[in-house]
Amino acid sequence: MKVRVTVMLKEGVLDPQGKAVEHALHVLDFGNVGEVRIGRVIELEVDETDRERARAQADAMARALLANLVIEDFTTEVVG
Repeated sequence: MKVRVTVMLKEGVLDPQGKAVEHALHVLDFGNVGEVRIGRVIELEVDETDRERARAQADAMARALLANLVIEDFTTEVVG
């Protein structure tokens, strides 16, 4: 089963990469773009047939390794 973990910086945590992209978009005449936040998406193939157990495993993996819980939040979803 495929699960997706999306990791983003918490609100209030400075995102210099997002600021750089925001600035570059404005320079390229995309002035209607507001705040930009950069995150990452991790897709995992889990040997599991139960959707809830697969999602629980993805949550556990995110807490243990994939996200820095001090400065990042994460969401998980089963996608296939």
